[in-house]
Amino acid sequence: MQIARHQISFLQDLNEKQFEAVTLDSGSALVLAGAGSGKTRVLTSRISWLIHNQIVGPGGLLAVTFTNKAAREMITRITAQLPINTRGMWIGTFHGLCNRFLRLHHIDANLPETFQILDSQDQLSAIKRLMRSMNVDEDNFPPREVQYHINGYKEEGLRSKVIKPYDNHSKKIIEIYAEYEKQCQKEGVVDFAELLLRCYEVLRDNPQLLHHYQERFSHLLIDEFQDTSELQYKWIKLLAGDKNQVFAVGDDDQSIYSFRGARVGNMKDLQKDFKIKDVIKLEQNYRSKNNILNAANAIISNNEDRLGKNLWTDLGHGDPIRQYVAISDLDEANFIIDEVKQLHRSGLNYSQIAILYRSNAQSRVIEHAIVSNNIPYRVYGGLRFFERAEVKHALAYLRLISNKSDDNALLRIINFPARGIGSKSLEKLQDEAKLKNVSLWEAANASPQNTSNLKKGIPYFVELIKTIEDEIHGLTIAESIDIINERSGLLQHYQNDKDGLDRISNLQELVSAAVTFADSSEIDNASLNLVEFLNYTSLESGELQASSDQDALQLMTIHSAKGLEFETVFITGLEDGLCPHEQSMSEPNGLEEERRLMYVAVTRAKIKLYLTLSQSRMLHGQTQYNIPSRFLDEIPEELVKALNTAKRQDVLTQPIRNFMPTSNTSYPWKIGTNLNHPKFGNGVVTGYEGEQHDLRIQVKFSSHGIKWLALEYAKLTEI
Repeated sequence: MQIARHQISFLQDLNEKQFEAVTLDSGSALVLAGAGSGKTRVLTSRISWLIHNQIVGPGGLLAVTFTNKAAREMITRITAQLPINTRGMWIGTFHGLCNRFLRLHHIDANLPETFQILDSQDQLSAIKRLMRSMNVDEDNFPPREVQYHINGYKEEGLRSKVIKPYDNHSKKIIEIYAEYEKQCQKEGVVDFAELLLRCYEVLRDNPQLLHHYQERFSHLLIDEFQDTSELQYKWIKLLAGDKNQVFAVGDDDQSIYSFRGARVGNMKDLQKDFKIKDVIKLEQNYRSKNNILNAANAIISNNEDRLGKNLWTDLGHGDPIRQYVAISDLDEANFIIDEVKQLHRSGLNYSQIAILYRSNAQSRVIEHAIVSNNIPYRVYGGLRFFERAEVKHALAYLRLISNKSDDNALLRIINFPARGIGSKSLEKLQDEAKLKNVSLWEAANASPQNTSNLKKGIPYFVELIKTIEDEIHGLTIAESIDIINERSGLLQHYQNDKDGLDRISNLQELVSAAVTFADSSEIDNASLNLVEFLNYTSLESGELQASSDQDALQLMTIHSAKGLEFETVFITGLEDGLCPHEQSMSEPNGLEEERRLMYVAVTRAKIKLYLTLSQSRMLHGQTQYNIPSRFLDEIPEELVKALNTAKRQDVLTQPIRNFMPTSNTSYPWKIGTNLNHPKFGNGVVTGYEGEQHDLRIQVKFSSHGIKWLALEYAKLTEI
């Protein structure tokens, strides 16, 4: 059909590929939309095109987004393009649309008309309440772990009755899941995962209802298709049936949420299931300069299982990508802040500068440098380092040991991790303290002794604190925090948490913070030093967070940065083990997803891009020597400007191999000796570098790869 393009305002500024996607005549389509290629515009213009040409009415299409913000933006754009009322249109998130469906068909869904939705915290509370009624030990079955499994089963479309246990532990979790289903049904509540699963089941099991919606929604449009899960794809297929058209927009190179259930394979399945022959590729980028895009293209081209595209722009080549090799993580942070100050002096707002990192724990050193330079900043999608719950928990143990009158510290940790101390016990303790006019610790210390071996109750907590206090007597602050993390049960608690890896990293980073503080402290008195450290953490966390309308430097993880863009971007910690993350090495397709993360990070930058790495980084209170991220080698040299030639650069850039210096320094272990490290586990000696007090050992760990460690500080033992 010949289209009078100039007569339709919302078509006029589309490029050729966007125009092709928006005006498709018939059939399902997959639009491969690269970063910054205008995918939201294409999706909304497609909806407007269908309605404008009376191919479908506003009530005859269903559009799915992944955030409420994106849904609102889509509706705003459509109303700007067409004079229609969007009130009755089905545009929203998977959860929002399923909630709407279940409200309309609550009888078919076996739900009360006024059913309530549990948010994540409400769901966790419900699981805890259920486990108490079932007398399930929370130490063996942490509620967050149970919650993680229940949601995982639901996202796979599995009910408790069809899951086969593979050991006694999984059998108990399935039993809890079954009771949880009964409890929710009895109370008339649903969690987020239940919304989609219940909606899918109602449609699947009610042919007449399914037929009604298949007849109604002739066009299904899905945004961010690369982030859909297996169940979400099944839901789409069910509604589409044999004759409806699916218009999916996504980018397989930006699929970075497998830990949330996202399945990048859905894109290829869509092509096969809906017989899509030609994928429309949106490759013109409207965000970044060509040097940045060429780097991103070069990195992502190393992924094998991708649909393939090549971003380009007519915005010019731009500046070369700047790379800085720091000697230490402190040097890296100081370099970044110096550059930020210079950029700000040249007229760039702080809010147009973003500092990205792979792991939350990396922010601590950067935050300290920012605070020291009085720069306003905001942690996007997260908390500042000393405001994070796990850090505050560990510090609360230290505060209580330092000052037994600190009631707030005691209340924070007396039942965290859970040790069977309920609200009634706490109320009784508080009443006792008030009656005797003593601190909560003194009241707790006067409680009857626990004669059983159970690790529960107030007497057990008192003995735990006393034991920790005895163990850390005479130790450094860093060593004390290390023991607190272990003895308190914090590490074990977070090992069972689905988000535990980040939290454990933050606890280990707190040890590093203590080492750094001690190195800079001029106080010899250990008690005063501890007080000063606690004051320092309070002052750091007490720095005012920038208000929403204040110009502020942006800090965030790479995951949080997806969908955002900035004039200048710093990607930090570009070392193997951090980016790509060491965990990815042992996961199927883990390295490919890490590479997609790097691709997302690079394509956030519009004008300037900085890549920074450090030769040494303090980890768990010990200096670790690193090798550059393999992703740096994937960027063509002509795109990069090296800003420095750091000392010991030769050590950093040499290939991984058995390395022995030529000096006569004696070494404690021969090459090939098996060693154990308290954090990295078992490994084998592969080389040495340096001499005497500067001696570094290279160890290949079975689960953490190759590490350079300072031998003087590494707690290595032969096995």
